[in-house]
Amino acid sequence: MNVIDILSREQRKEQLPEFRTGDTVKVYSKVVEGGKERVQMFEGVVIVRKGNGSAESITVRRVAHGVGVEKTFPLHSPRVERIEVSKRGVVRRSRLYYLSERVGKAARIQEKR
Repeated sequence: MNVIDILSREQRKEQLPEFRTGDTVKVYSKVVEGGKERVQMFEGVVIVRKGNGSAESITVRRVAHGVGVEKTFPLHSPRVERIEVSKRGVVRRSRLYYLSERVGKAARIQEKR
């Protein structure tokens, strides 16, 4: 077995919830401010899930004060503490880049019941 494969397998997290594009998630990440470290929550819709193995990442989008904010999180990073799924969305695409052009009610995603 390759050394790179062994290292990437060791760095993977095992307790990731099952989610996909269109789901609303809460990502709790560690942020360093000055000398202190705290946990910050970022809630939004998963637009993209790309990569595989330990290099897998997600892009989460939310609208804060009328401005769209997108953040990319590496899933298996030690900075990402945990991920919670709030809502399941019904979408037919794997990449939801079209949401960045829409505002308000047009940017809503239908919820799976």
